[in-house]
Amino acid sequence: MDFALSDDQAAFQDAAEEFARRELAPRAAEWDAQCIFPKDAIAMAGELGFCGIYSPEDVGGLGLSRLDAAIIFEALAGGCTSTTAFITIHNMATWMIATWGGRELKAEWGGELTAGKRLASYCLTEPGAGSDAAGLRTSARLDGDHYALNGGKVFSSGAGETDILVVMARTGAEGAGGISAFAVPADAEGITYGRKEEKMGWNSQPTRSITFENVRVPVSHRLGEEGEGFKIAMKGLDGGRINIATCSVGTAQVALEAAQRYMTERRQFGQPLAAFQGLQFRIADMATELVAARQMVRMAAWRLDRNDPEATTYCAMAKRFATDVGFQVCNEALQLHGGYGYIRDYPLERHVRDTRVHQILEGTNEIMRVIIGRRILMDGAAENIK
Repeated sequence: MDFALSDDQAAFQDAAEEFARRELAPRAAEWDAQCIFPKDAIAMAGELGFCGIYSPEDVGGLGLSRLDAAIIFEALAGGCTSTTAFITIHNMATWMIATWGGRELKAEWGGELTAGKRLASYCLTEPGAGSDAAGLRTSARLDGDHYALNGGKVFSSGAGETDILVVMARTGAEGAGGISAFAVPADAEGITYGRKEEKMGWNSQPTRSITFENVRVPVSHRLGEEGEGFKIAMKGLDGGRINIATCSVGTAQVALEAAQRYMTERRQFGQPLAAFQGLQFRIADMATELVAARQMVRMAAWRLDRNDPEATTYCAMAKRFATDVGFQVCNEALQLHGGYGYIRDYPLERHVRDTRVHQILEGTNEIMRVIIGRRILMDGAAENIK
């Protein structure tokens, strides 16, 4: 059992950290304050391969593992949490198209998506179908060589600014088995976008609702077979949970480092904050839990790469634990900065705002507990969780 990074993993980590320092961190506060969607920076990430990290090489992706991706996304998140989170969503949607799309679809879209020249959004959540994703109502009715797509989605990252939408819609009966997946050009006739949501965090990526009114989608744009959409969505979410968890870890790491610097520089009662044992204990707990979160995320990614039968459970565990820890570490770092942590001259308040949503999306942390609890109690799988 070797926890060291391979030479290739270390090289990708170094490249991602350098990109984050040079292109993301210096502009992150501006993007947040002005709600700028930095397509130029995302395109530059694409030039390094970071827009198709685990997409196959035959469509221009790097073909790397989920563990490799977790290492890269952690490094990028240290520069800008919100922008990196969008890049992870784009990677997931691109991978779905590259994996389940037909030859024509992949030829048209694969190369430009993996290069970051065109961007993708993922559209699953609806006003009445959040945690209950299998209850979605958006419909796709077959009409000759096209589907007629009707319904609506909410909380779609990048919507209104991206080029293609991966949409889950109902083609059959109620329940998970009646859902299919489609790749829909974002400018197709019949698509309208709502106003850009005003959010607590994640301000460098737009979030909008989407309405579909008799949108004509070619049969060739269906991903997989009819009825496979929910399976595709869940496979995507296993990886998506690792992605968002590692974004929390990466953000918490830079928050911890900021707290360390501040505590050695800031003096009160004639000595640096670092000299107070009570504050040393807080830093110790932050660092310990952050290391535990990182290792849990990487173990879950390793299991997903190997198609472990318990991969879904471990991905849920990693997402629940790492996003809770990530937010807690950022919040503690803000507290250690006192009033300075609360003002925008320092990045701590942005870290807190950006990591808070990680406990909600890709399945709320309450749903993660449901997945874990049911697997152990209803399936009797406790002996496999070790």
